[in-house]
Amino acid sequence: MKKILILTANPRDTDRLSLDEEVREIEAGLRRSRHRDQFELIAQWAVRPDELRRALLDHEPQIVHFSGHGAGEHGLVLANDAGGMQFVSTEALTGLFKALEPHGIECVLLNACYSEVQATAIHQSVDCVIGMNQPIGDRAAIEFAEGFYDALGAGSAYDQAFEIGCSAIALEGSAEYTKPVLKYRRRRDPEVSRAPLQPERGATEIADPPVRPSQSQTIGTISISGSHNPFNVVQAGGDVNLSQTSDQSSGGNADLEAALDLLAKLRQEVAATADLSAFAKKDTESKIGMLQEELQKPEPDKGFVNEVVQALQQGLSGVLTLAEPVTKVAALLAKAWVGLP
Repeated sequence: MKKILILTANPRDTDRLSLDEEVREIEAGLRRSRHRDQFELIAQWAVRPDELRRALLDHEPQIVHFSGHGAGEHGLVLANDAGGMQFVSTEALTGLFKALEPHGIECVLLNACYSEVQATAIHQSVDCVIGMNQPIGDRAAIEFAEGFYDALGAGSAYDQAFEIGCSAIALEGSAEYTKPVLKYRRRRDPEVSRAPLQPERGATEIADPPVRPSQSQTIGTISISGSHNPFNVVQAGGDVNLSQTSDQSSGGNADLEAALDLLAKLRQEVAATADLSAFAKKDTESKIGMLQEELQKPEPDKGFVNEVVQALQQGLSGVLTLAEPVTKVAALLAKAWVGLP
C-alpha cells in the first residue's frame, strides 16, 4: 500500500486557497478508483516546519503532496506558531529529502506557484518531483491534482499521471496546463515503485512556460497574484544578487539596456524607502530580480515580462516615487520589443 501524505499551509495574510476542496477531491477520486485499496491518504493542515519533518518521519509516505504558497528561490511558505508565514528555504528542503532518501519517497508534488525551484533541488534525492514553473490558478491546481490522483488510482505510472493531470486542466478549457513541470527518471530500484513504464525523461520539463494569465490579491501596498497564483508570497530576499549588468544578453538594444538600468536604480530606491513594509520590499525586490534575469536572456519571454511589470505597477501604485520608474520601464520595454525576436 502506498501512503499519500498531503501537507497544506495557508497562513494569515496570504490568499485564501481552496485547500479543503483539493483534499476532498483527491480523496473522493481515490475512493472511487479501481485500485483504491492500494492507497492510504493522510492529510495535515496548517503545517509548521517541525510538523513537516515529523510527518515525513512518522508516516514514511511514498507520495508527498504539498499544497499552498510558493516562495520561488526562497522555498515554500509554511505556518509559524502564531499562524503567520514561515519560509522554508530550498536548501533546507533539499537537505531534508536527502536525509530521507533511504525512506523510499517515490514522488513529491508541490502544488504551489514557482515551486519548480524546489522540485529541481528535491529531484536530487527523489526520482519523480512535480512543481509549477509559473503561477497557477486555484482552480487549475485542483484540476491537476484531481487528474493526477485519478490516474494513479487507475494504475498509471507517475509520469503518465502527470500527463493526465495536465490534460485535466486542458479539458476545462484552461491554458494553464503547461504550468506543471515534471522532473522524472527511472527508479533506481524497480521493485520499489510501479512508475518506470515510460522512457527516461531525465530532469527535462514537459513544456516551455506559456504566456500566463494571472489572478491578483492585495497585501498591504503590494498586489500579489494568488498562490497557487503569481507573486503570492516573497520570491526572493536581500541575499539574492539582483544587480547584474545589462551587458550580458541585451544584444545592443538601447531601450532594453535603459530599462535594466532603471530597474537597478529602482531596486536601490525600494531598499531605501520607508513607504513599504519589509514584506512588500522583499516581494518588490523579487519581481525586479525576475525582470532583470528574464531581460538578460537572448530571447526574453515577453508575456512573462509584461505580467511582472503589471504586477509591479499594481503593487507600487500607492507609492508615486516608485511607481513612476516602473511606468518608464514599461514604456522602454514596449519600444524594445520592436527590436527583439
